[in-house]
Amino acid sequence: MKYVPDATADRQFESDKTVDRVGVDGLLSELDEYAVEQALQLKEKAGDDTLVTALCVGPEKAVDAVRKALQMGADEGVHVVDDAIAGSDAAATSLVLAKAIEKAGAETKVDLVVCGMASTDGVMSVIPAMLAERLDLPQVTLASVIETQGDQVRVKRDGDTATEVIGATMPLVLSVTDQSGEARYPSFKGIMAAKKKPLETWSLSDLGVDAGQVGLSVAWTEVQETTARPPRTAGEIVKDEDGSGATALAEFLASKKFI
Repeated sequence: MKYVPDATADRQFESDKTVDRVGVDGLLSELDEYAVEQALQLKEKAGDDTLVTALCVGPEKAVDAVRKALQMGADEGVHVVDDAIAGSDAAATSLVLAKAIEKAGAETKVDLVVCGMASTDGVMSVIPAMLAERLDLPQVTLASVIETQGDQVRVKRDGDTATEVIGATMPLVLSVTDQSGEARYPSFKGIMAAKKKPLETWSLSDLGVDAGQVGLSVAWTEVQETTARPPRTAGEIVKDEDGSGATALAEFLASKKFI
């Protein structure tokens, strides 16, 4: 899961042109809530011996995203936090996530890695594929419907022109879309129970990752320039006093290439 800046609040960049994730309000990415929901539904079907672990890489405040998943029903949480991670691109982030998944699965076998379809801030959609490569697992991405039978997974993927049905065998990496099912709200009982659930904090050294492998200095991509969004201006009012309103409206829409 990813801890992202609240889209309804003022978002800004740091002096090094990385997204400010410390001085702004943040929350669990909405698209990752669908992944948590699908993981919980799979657990409900598989039985109580199934364990759902919520994993997040981010600054100190990112622990709130893990707590949200625990409140929804996840069994345990892992928060990877290290100053050296700041500014990491998708490649470095996938490395940290993969090492954390391997560490989490050292004692308990990992059958399924469930991700959201994208983050609401970066919207790159590449982390699931990168995780599959690093973990040497098959990937099934952008699933809108998920069905399981034992270790068999069957998903429906809706494209622009066609719908695919794909089958795979666990273990695998799965990403789900916002059409997979509305995420549940944490209940009062779930909020209270989350306080007693295990939540571990790991650093890069805990994962065996060298700080030189992550961070802005080794990122393959960088933001070179940012421009503040211009203030909103008053809209243009089209009056139809002489019957010319429809023509004026059509001309306006055509000038903006809307029609």
